[in-house]
Amino acid sequence: MLVREQATSAVTDGDSGHGRTSWETLARGMGVSALNPKGLLLFLALLPQFTNVRWDWPLAAQLGLLGLVFTATCGVFYLFLGSFARKVVRARPVATVILARLSGVAMIAIGALLLIDRFLV
Repeated sequence: MLVREQATSAVTDGDSGHGRTSWETLARGMGVSALNPKGLLLFLALLPQFTNVRWDWPLAAQLGLLGLVFTATCGVFYLFLGSFARKVVRARPVATVILARLSGVAMIAIGALLLIDRFLV
């Protein structure tokens, strides 16, 4: 029951007890996303396909605009996803506990499968 009470209080508090403002949370999220190597690789692998050196715009400007459009699209998507998730979690605090446990089990299973793959192959 302790886990359920903690999840319920974290959901109702809306801040999970860290004392951060919304702007600090936003800045931290943007910093983590900007330093994510997978995101940078996505830009390097995906965006150059949609550029053309023969166009009037310089290549750097084309990549910059495409990057801004992609970032804005992702921002809007995650804004709606986060808002939806917040509504679901606030409406069903027990769902938070179930989701956390399922996520933990999934991570343990993935780790076990990676270990098995590493040592048996």
